[in-house]
Formats: sequence, C-alpha cells, structure tokens
Amino acid sequence: MTTMLALRAHRDSTVLVLDEVPIPEPGPLDVVVKVAAAGLAPGMMRLLAMGAFKHLPTTLGHEAAGTIAAVGGQVHDFGIGDRVRVHPNLNCGRCAYCRSGRDMMCREYAMVGHASFDAVVKPLYDEYHNGGIAEYVRIPHWLADRVPDSVSFDVAAKVHDIANAVNALKCADLRAGSTVVVTAATGTMGTATVRLAEHFGIAHLVLVGRDAERVSSVARLAGRISTDVVALDELAGDWAATGGLTRRLRELAPAGAQAVIDYIPDGPATVQAMGALAPGGTLVHMGGNTNPVQVPAIALMVNCSRFVGTRACTRTDAQEVLRLLETGALTADDLITHRFPLTDAVKAVDLLQQRAEPMWMTVVNP
Repeated sequence: MTTMLALRAHRDSTVLVLDEVPIPEPGPLDVVVKVAAAGLAPGMMRLLAMGAFKHLPTTLGHEAAGTIAAVGGQVHDFGIGDRVRVHPNLNCGRCAYCRSGRDMMCREYAMVGHASFDAVVKPLYDEYHNGGIAEYVRIPHWLADRVPDSVSFDVAAKVHDIANAVNALKCADLRAGSTVVVTAATGTMGTATVRLAEHFGIAHLVLVGRDAERVSSVARLAGRISTDVVALDELAGDWAATGGLTRRLRELAPAGAQAVIDYIPDGPATVQAMGALAPGGTLVHMGGNTNPVQVPAIALMVNCSRFVGTRACTRTDAQEVLRLLETGALTADDLITHRFPLTDAVKAVDLLQQRAEPMWMTVVNP
C-alpha cells in the first residue's frame, strides 16, 4: 500500500474532503506514525476561514496518537511499534522562550495540521504542515511523546487539549480553596478544566454555558467540588447589554472569583465574567474572542486584576498530563463522547459545527 486517506483542506474552499494521498516517507530526523486516534478541534473551521492555514492544500488534525511505523536514518530514540502521541507545537528549540519552557511563544511557533499565526510561512510549518486526521502522519522525532501502555490512544490524542487546560489553570496562579468561573464549560477545554479542578485545589466552580441541561451535565465532572451553573439562555434577554452575566456571577460568588478561565470565542461574556473577579483576581483567556476588551485601566489598577492571554500548552504541561494519566491520578476516558471512523470525518466536523448535541471531546479512528 502506497496511498492513504486523509482529511484535507484546499485553497479557496471551505469544504473539507477525504483525499487519497501518498503515505509519507520519513526524512532523516523524522518518524512516521500510524494513526490510531486523531482529535477533532471545534475551532479549526474558524481558523480555516480566517486564513490561519498558511499552506494549502493540507491535511488537518493537530492531535494524534498511534504507533511508529517508520523512522529516519538519524533517529535512535524511537523504534517501530513504539506508542506515541504527537506534540503539535512546532518551535526552534533554541530561543529564550524555548529554553525557559515557553515554547508556544517561539517566533517559529506553528501547529502541525492546524495553523501558523504569522503572515509569513515558517520553514518548520512549511515542512510539517500536514496533520493527523489521516492513516499516517510524518513528524520530526522530537515532537513524539511516549504513551504509557495504560493510556488509550483515544485519550492520548486529546492530551493537547487537556494540557491546554492545565496551562490556563497554571496561569491563574490559584491558591487552595479558590472560587473559579469557567466559561464555555461544555466545550473540549472547558470539560477538561472541570475535571482538573480538584488537582488545583479549587473549592467552588461556577460553570457558564449556553444551555442549562448541557452545562448541568458537565457539573458531574467536578466530583466533590461545590458547583453552580449559569446558562446564558436563561438570563434576561438584554443580558449582553446590561451586564446580566456579571450580576448572576456575583449572586453565586458574592466575594468574587479568584479566577475566570475563559474559553468564550466571541461576544460580551469575557468582559462580563471579568467583572465578577475578586480583588487580585485573574482572567485567563484562551478562547480567541475577537470582541474588544473595553475595561478602563483604572478598574484593573483599583481591583489589582490581571488579564492573561495564553494560546497553547507547553511541552511540560503535556508531559505532566501523561504522568497524571499513567498513575491514575487523572482519568479522561469519560470525557470522550464521540468516536468516528476516518470515512465519517467530514460528517464529524459538520456535527461539531452544528452543536446540535453535546460533544465534549471527539476523536477519529482511522
């Protein structure tokens, strides 16, 4: 067999297609992974429309796990059959950011199978733009993380999203016993954040989502943590203009929240959630919200508030998640609500966009 199926995006088209393409061959420093599971990201179609996929056509999918099928001649730390996940963050590995564990800030930063965030196509992205929603994916060997036998490939494929939640929670710099608001709580990273809350000593969660039934179903992931829910659809119709979300959050947490972990991709909820912070509180944003944040600087000064943006996890975050999964300190199998064969990948992406049913984490199994 010399060809494989891959989910591809093409130039000047917003329609994804399953193409038959050649199976990649490894370069001297590469490994080729036979994909057992690939994660689907709800935001990839939005990024495609924004022009963030700088190399088209391309195979989509920045989350993948499987077994090594081929190794380059200069690769000595991996062998055929090794269980691995793909760490999608391309970086130079040499700059001050990379050397200090902040590789997602590297000037060369881009994501395998996902996006490049500058106008100029970067050399590493040009070489490794093809992702993992395919039968095979080629990556530089230094982006492969070993997957313990006790961790399923489906969960390993979603380690990146879980690690994103770890990174957001670290940015909040929480103390034990904190009250934390999580927006877009029914999404991929929202559910991961709720599951991780106990590991960060959170005492009270306030979960924000659009639909009451869906956000209430996420609350069970919090275990023994005190949890309240806010459904945007149940707020007064003029909440967006009158600060209705802030008022509701203040009712549930009168002393304010120590942090807001914000995954909202658009609209006024980001700013209104920030209005619920306690003095010294932090809003961590990883939702890509394009709405302006119109907060007077004096309000930040008086409240000693912080607004922190973070766009991805680090390698350290991902490896920490793998250790938690290996030891059983963290479980994530129940976060995966949908699995699709590769032949149904286009249908799976459509379902993610429609949001007609709860889809916490979704994987494709080639």
